[in-house]
Amino acid sequence: MNSLRTKILLWAFIASLCTASMSAMAAETEGPSGNIAVITVDAAITPAIAQYIRRNVEEGASNHDEALIVLLDTPGGLDLAMRDIVKDFLGASLPVIVFVYPSGARAASAGVMITMAAHVAAMSPGTNIGAAHPVAIGLGGKMDETMAKKVENDAVAYSKSIAAKRGRNEGWVEKAVIKSESITAAEALKLKVIDVIANDIEDLLEKIDGKEVNLPAGTVKLRTKEARIVHRSMGLRERILVTLSNPNIAYMLMLIGLAGLYFEFSHPGAILPGVVGAISLILAFFALQTLPVNYAGVLLIIFAIILFIAEIKVVSHGMLTVAGIISLVLGSIMLFDSPIPALRVSLNVMIPSIAVISLFFISVITIAIKAQMKRPMTGGEGMIGQVGKAVTSLEPEGKVFIKGEYWNARSDAFVEEGDSVTVVGMDGLKLSVEKSKR
Repeated sequence: MNSLRTKILLWAFIASLCTASMSAMAAETEGPSGNIAVITVDAAITPAIAQYIRRNVEEGASNHDEALIVLLDTPGGLDLAMRDIVKDFLGASLPVIVFVYPSGARAASAGVMITMAAHVAAMSPGTNIGAAHPVAIGLGGKMDETMAKKVENDAVAYSKSIAAKRGRNEGWVEKAVIKSESITAAEALKLKVIDVIANDIEDLLEKIDGKEVNLPAGTVKLRTKEARIVHRSMGLRERILVTLSNPNIAYMLMLIGLAGLYFEFSHPGAILPGVVGAISLILAFFALQTLPVNYAGVLLIIFAIILFIAEIKVVSHGMLTVAGIISLVLGSIMLFDSPIPALRVSLNVMIPSIAVISLFFISVITIAIKAQMKRPMTGGEGMIGQVGKAVTSLEPEGKVFIKGEYWNARSDAFVEEGDSVTVVGMDGLKLSVEKSKR
């Protein structure tokens, strides 16, 4: 009897251990299995930003992160870059959460499509979303009526397809495109444009915990309440690309490059200005391919440099320099053709840059013209006008002492020994002199 009781107790103990182990495994399976990666996008949408987001989507999937949160604050940006981000979000193998944050942030223009394409769209109080009407870039901001309608219809269809994919308000997105409508966070939640309003990241993770999202592999339930938050910043390469994508930086690099090459061409052999100019121009052209460039502006700036160079060769009494400055100003204004301030050169950068670069060219031109007009100091021409003393009488030939040397000289008029003479010509190694006037 005691043996049977012992066996029963032993089996009960083993069963309890198995039950506890299975419960622990189940709890571990149900609990958070990865990190919540957080990245920040607080700039205009450019190809560099699109690359940054794509890298984090891919790394998040390979690291088996629970989700990727994109803290968004953007005035909009380039259409192609925005479409690349949307494609990455729609095809992502991990949940992507776009959070318009902090208070005062906005998801305007391209930011609307990026927010709508996320698996979870969230906003913090005091933010806004909207104004997604397409604009003409690179065409002087103008399109004919037919082309404008085509672009608008394409944008409407594209935005509605994204909204339908994520189960969001298609009617409002159409208004945002056609009428540039913009709404607050509270209005966006009421109209089912977004899924949740949260005060911060922790509040957001608590509110979306348990929410189901559709991924290409199937439906997944978010487990975010106790997940570990990992902030991921840009790498060095991405920071460089984003910096170069700043129109102010690209503009200054182009001016520095043109100034450096101009100095090298006008003063051959300086080397350093040419090297700095070439590197700056290469970086500038790389940046220009990521920005909405109006090439008429580029041509006007190059034409300004040509006019500055021509001023050295042609006597225009400053007219070519004035024309060059005007061309430089017009080219700078026209260089970046975008209604988005973040994609244009700031006047606070443009005006001082034009002033400095104009003064640089004027200074170099002045130095070059003075050098051309300066009396030669060597050779036959350099001897003209030099003053010396007659070592012997010149009747008509004799010797003179000029610039520390003895010369054979000839004079049409008689010159006594010791008289001061002035060189008026040179024939081979014989000087033509005349008696200096006192």
